[in-house]
Amino acid sequence: MKINLDKTDRLLLGMLQKDATQSLADLAEAVNLTTTPCWKRLKRLEESGVLRQRVALLDPEKVGVAFTAFVQIKTSDHSEKWYRRFSETVEDFAEVMEFYRMAGEYDYMMKVQVEDMGAFDRFYKKLVNSIEGLTNVTSTFAMESLKYTTALPL
Repeated sequence: MKINLDKTDRLLLGMLQKDATQSLADLAEAVNLTTTPCWKRLKRLEESGVLRQRVALLDPEKVGVAFTAFVQIKTSDHSEKWYRRFSETVEDFAEVMEFYRMAGEYDYMMKVQVEDMGAFDRFYKKLVNSIEGLTNVTSTFAMESLKYTTALPL
């Protein structure tokens, strides 16, 4: 369900998307509020689910997982039972950064971050041996990241 956001909400969220470590006082000053009303807005945004969490973004290269693969999957089993089992299995793979059910030629797509091709091969084998019913698993590899952001357009 979409939440109605006013200009101040959008400004606060934009600031937090850039740097979630900003103090309440700094946020309040930037949106022309005192700290109490600013805190109440942030609390409302958290309680409504708009502000899901505040996290640290790491540099994949500096932590040794700069190899990015996109894995597209087809299955012949579209039952709810299979879907749940597959989703739960993939949820346990730390290498999977993003996971989507798709419309179109492939049924699922995931973004995988690992150390190198050897690590991807181990991930791939673990994936295909963990679940039955995969009819096609196709992988492509990123050569260079041209744009990466977690900031949503507000």
